[in-house]
Amino acid sequence: MAELTQVLRHVLPVEDPNVLVGHTTGDDAAVYRLSEDRALVVTADFFTPIVDDPYDFGRIAAANALSDIYAMGGRPLFVLNLVGFPRRLLPEGLLEEILRGGSDMTRAAGVPTIGGHSIDDDEPKYGLVAVGEVDPARMITNAAAQPGDALVLTKPVGSGIIATAIKKSDAPDDVVANAVEVMTTLNAVGAEMMAEFGIRAATDITGFGLLGHMHSMLRASGVSAKVASTAVPLLPGARKLAEAGHVPGGSRRNLADLGTSLEFDDGVDEVTRLLLADAQTSGGLLMAVPGDRVDDLIRRLEGTTPVAANIGQVLEGSPGRIHVTASPKA
Repeated sequence: MAELTQVLRHVLPVEDPNVLVGHTTGDDAAVYRLSEDRALVVTADFFTPIVDDPYDFGRIAAANALSDIYAMGGRPLFVLNLVGFPRRLLPEGLLEEILRGGSDMTRAAGVPTIGGHSIDDDEPKYGLVAVGEVDPARMITNAAAQPGDALVLTKPVGSGIIATAIKKSDAPDDVVANAVEVMTTLNAVGAEMMAEFGIRAATDITGFGLLGHMHSMLRASGVSAKVASTAVPLLPGARKLAEAGHVPGGSRRNLADLGTSLEFDDGVDEVTRLLLADAQTSGGLLMAVPGDRVDDLIRRLEGTTPVAANIGQVLEGSPGRIHVTASPKA
């Protein structure tokens, strides 16, 4: 996160009034207004394999890219494939399986794949450019959280730790299967519920981890938060694998980069801290929900999203600051 911030500070501000969301707030996707009631939502995302099965890798990468559209309150329109793959491996059929997985996922979302770009690359990479649309009046951003909002999470965390264990062949099959099921669950239902409940602030949880993306949303909104560590749901097996040392370098950097923005109660151990900062792939939505709507929203989400957890509360205070407690409730 710190390195990316240093790079992005050299990108000039955009003065076009039709750019509703650009790079300055670190939001999930760019938004460009076409008319009074229509705007494009555009994102690009790709990464190296995080699971051994190429078909599952394709599905996860596609779900991950579409998530940025859903997090902005948008409706996906179409996608383009982004592929880096070694030419020498083309005869093995691995790339076909990756693309089949991606296509099956986008088809399940009702979104056509209408093109793409590929390069010869020693290390396989796959992802999408995803294009959607949103009514500017209903757009969801990471800059609209308000004091008193509840923080609601729709997927458990820990996928980065499990992916690291997979690389060392130390992840049990049932743990991998559960993580794949969660990562290939689209955030479409969560997006529909946000629209129905009039939610205006959200983000999806990916590479910067739960605390990193929460920090970005709080900082962009000019608020702080308190989070109950024991209320944050974990993928089955993630804690045990973290305790065994399977923590990716990105997760450790996420925690270090947040520095003094974090305050932990003494009862929050190091493994828990790393889990909360764990670099996710195709994670859930983190919504800032007005207090009078949170109970109804959670009831609607239960059984339709992997989890529906009230993990904390938005507060007045230093922008971006997070107090993580050891109690069941923030």
